[in-house]
Amino acid sequence: MEFGIFTLAQQRDYKQNSAQVIHDTIEQTVLAEQAGFDAAWNAEHHFNNYSLSPSPLMTVAHLAGRTKTIRLGTAVCILPLYHPARILAEIGYADTVSNGRLELGIGSGYQQFEFERFATSLADAGPTFQEYLDVLPMALQERIFEYHGKYLDIPPTSISVRCVQDPMPPIWVTTGNPKVRERAMKEGHNLFVTVLHGGLDAIQGLRDKLQESADAAGTNLDDTKLGFLRCGFATENKAEIESYLDNARFARRLSESLRDRRQQTDDGYLMKEVPLKQEMSFDEMAANLPIGSVNKVIDRMLEEIEVLKPKHIALQTQLGNFDQKTMLKQIELWGSTIIPEIRKALGTSTETKQAVNA
Repeated sequence: MEFGIFTLAQQRDYKQNSAQVIHDTIEQTVLAEQAGFDAAWNAEHHFNNYSLSPSPLMTVAHLAGRTKTIRLGTAVCILPLYHPARILAEIGYADTVSNGRLELGIGSGYQQFEFERFATSLADAGPTFQEYLDVLPMALQERIFEYHGKYLDIPPTSISVRCVQDPMPPIWVTTGNPKVRERAMKEGHNLFVTVLHGGLDAIQGLRDKLQESADAAGTNLDDTKLGFLRCGFATENKAEIESYLDNARFARRLSESLRDRRQQTDDGYLMKEVPLKQEMSFDEMAANLPIGSVNKVIDRMLEEIEVLKPKHIALQTQLGNFDQKTMLKQIELWGSTIIPEIRKALGTSTETKQAVNA
């Protein structure tokens, strides 16, 4: 079982400046490596305080010089917002400077706000993403490639900076489209999934949908590597739990506002935090999520793993304006206690992993 951290790089208010937010995410990644996490994932969003992470590949390139072993992931590169030649070259560069540690998460995007400012169409995002799925394996594996589609038109081209990983970095697909999910399974890509703040019933529902996609694709679901994005926090300090849940709710409120195109702002930048029409209480969130004492978090994580059967769990460690020092201690706690106990229970301790890889 692999574990990663996931950072949104959010700015909840003007008490935080952008430099502080970015340096906090870097600090979390450096500590996550020291704590024994397998990966660090960085989001991509633009033009507002929901996420101050405009270029996950640039972040990977920087973190490559600050770390040595942790895998560095994009979660996700919003492919329809890129020029294909540009992103293909940057993928090769990021994998090179990280010495082959790039995990390439990709998606089609969902925020109209972003697409408008890139002068592109959200309506075309899905089919554009499908063409990128055609192009990526060719471009990253072949010396010379060309592609002529409706949205992407690439003459014979060579990407000069080749990926270190052979044949290419692992590709993680994030999608709510069953057909895209089926394609990802057929082509051997990994899937990044979430149930947001849902509980075990939601996780079972997700597993059922994934099984349906695998059946439609004619593949074995257990052959697809699943990454599970999850909120989780281990403490018996009620104030810390409430703060973490408050910031998780903040992230959800902004995300849903952007998805539904009802975002509001007083100054053109900082988004208003508008409650959702149907919103969980903190008690309901805490009941659904692995939150509470260390033993409660471990037990709940094991229950969720049993249902979903992921091979990677990405813990959300940067939400809103949650206190940085408290989160750094949390990362250390997961590394020193929670992750080893989960792996021990699953029979995948660090020693076992090393023996398997030897």
